[in-house]
Amino acid sequence: MLIAGAAPAPAIDVAAAASAATEPAEAISPLPPAPAADPAKLTLGESLFADKRLSADGTRACVSCHDIKTNGAGHDRFDMSTDGLRLTFNTPTVFNAALSFRLGWPGRLRTLEAQAEASLDNPRLMGTNIEQVLAQVRAAPDIADRFVRIYGHTADRTSLLDAIATYERSLLTPGSRFDRWLEGEDSALSPTEQEGYRLFKSLGCITCHQGVNVGGNLLEHPGIFAPLTGGAPDLLRVPSLRNVATTAPYFHDGSAATLAEAVHRMGVAQLDRALSDQQVAAIVAFLGTLTGAYRGVPVAAPPP
Repeated sequence: MLIAGAAPAPAIDVAAAASAATEPAEAISPLPPAPAADPAKLTLGESLFADKRLSADGTRACVSCHDIKTNGAGHDRFDMSTDGLRLTFNTPTVFNAALSFRLGWPGRLRTLEAQAEASLDNPRLMGTNIEQVLAQVRAAPDIADRFVRIYGHTADRTSLLDAIATYERSLLTPGSRFDRWLEGEDSALSPTEQEGYRLFKSLGCITCHQGVNVGGNLLEHPGIFAPLTGGAPDLLRVPSLRNVATTAPYFHDGSAATLAEAVHRMGVAQLDRALSDQQVAAIVAFLGTLTGAYRGVPVAAPPP
C-alpha cells in the first residue's frame, strides 16, 4: 500500500541484491583523497613543517626525520636526537598518519595536534618546547604576519598546532595499484600479487592489517608466539602498511632490513607459522602494490 504523498518504492534487483549479500566485503578499503582544507592554513602548516627555526639550534625541522620528498620518513634504522644519541624508535612515515587511530609506536597519542605538541615539547627531538617555539614564531615577521591574517591573532598554542595538523591531514597517498584493483581494475594486479593478497588474508595477516590504512587501528602484543625483537614494549600500535615497500628498515626498532625478512619474522612471531620462501615472495609482491602517490608523484624509498 502506498502512503498518500509518498513516492513509489524503487524496484529492487533481487539477483543483484542476493549476489551482494553473499560476496564478502573486502577488509581493506581504498584511500580517500586528502580532505578539503583552508589553503592558507595548509601552506602555513607546510612552511612550519619545514622550518628549522622551530628547533633550538636551527638545525632541524619536522622534515629532517619525515622526508616528504621520499617516503615520509627516511632510510636510517634510527634518527639521532639532539644529544647525539639514537632515538628510541624507528621513525614511522608521516604519510597517511592522519588515518591511524593512535600515533607513535606506543600508540599513546590520539590526535595529530597532540603528536605535534609532544614532538615540539620533546627536548630530544627539537631541543626546545612549545613556548619557546611560539616565541620564535612571533618574532619572525614572515610567519607572525601570516598567523594574524589567517587566524585573526598572533600565534598561540592552538593555532600553531592546528596549522601543522592541517598540513599533516593532507599527507595522504591515494592511487595505489591495489586501490585501483579494489575499485574494479582487474588488470592492476598480477596473478602473483593477487595470490599474495589471498595468502595475506588466509594466513591471518589481515586480522591486524585491515581498514583504509591497512593497519593503524589496533594495538598489539608483539611476539605472541616467538620474540619479535629485543626489548619490545608490551603494546605497540599496529603500523599501517601503506607504502610499506618504500619504508625499510622495519619494526619499531628497525631490525628487519628487508620486507621479506619482516614477513618471515612476523609469520613466526605473530602467526606461529614458518612461511615458505614462495609464500613470502607472493606476500611481498602484494605489499608492493600498496604504494600510492603524493601530489601525483609515486612515493619512493630514499636513496641509500
